[in-house]
Amino acid sequence: MKPHFKQIVIIILSVFLLSCSSDETTTTTSPPVVTPPKTTEPPIASKVNYLALGDSYTIGQSVCATCRFPEQLKASLNAMYSSSISLKIIATTGWTTSNLISAIDSQNPESNYDLVTLLIGVNNQFQHRSFSIYEKEFPELVNKAIMLAKGDRKNVVVISIPDYAYTPYGQALAGNQSGTISTEINQYNAFAEKYCNTNQIAFVSITEITREGLNNPILVASDGLHPSEAAYRMFVDKMMPKVKIALQD
Repeated sequence: MKPHFKQIVIIILSVFLLSCSSDETTTTTSPPVVTPPKTTEPPIASKVNYLALGDSYTIGQSVCATCRFPEQLKASLNAMYSSSISLKIIATTGWTTSNLISAIDSQNPESNYDLVTLLIGVNNQFQHRSFSIYEKEFPELVNKAIMLAKGDRKNVVVISIPDYAYTPYGQALAGNQSGTISTEINQYNAFAEKYCNTNQIAFVSITEITREGLNNPILVASDGLHPSEAAYRMFVDKMMPKVKIALQD
């Protein structure tokens, strides 16, 4: 073989090898695309009966009818599930535990509720009633709530009492004694929480939300005393995990 011919062969072979090497380095196999499973909420009953028991904080004093927390909770559940949610409220501004007991006995609602919420006690404190009354009547109200919730304690959610000391009204009312209001509210809430924990009842504390009322005026309604729509929305967000557990089979 002539020298120049041999050089041409070597050059061609080198180009061919480089081409093969280039193909091997640039050709890659794409990993399979894995689609993560969709996360869905566990189902609840196709129809849910909800009963809200309480006072001004439940009826939504000084906010619109759809702004109070039971209505916002109903709307959130409707958006989250395809279930039909019916709501009944037994609550009036100014009610104490005694008033609520009388109203339940008078109205005698059916014991067919899938969810019952209970928020009561601020007027016992506001009216300076003996704390012993709350110690007696709060457990009675919890037991009534269980009875109305088809006899199932899992379907009951108790909500802590808001602290109105952190509102313009509370500040004007108590002056430098606003700490007394908070101390007494703490006493009521501590009793309720301990009772609920002992008896395996869901308890949700929203008090700290209301204690932002002076720093964040948007959390206070136009009357300067009660929670606003925004505050109630935060209540619902805090309640929702316990509510889901109550409603899931």
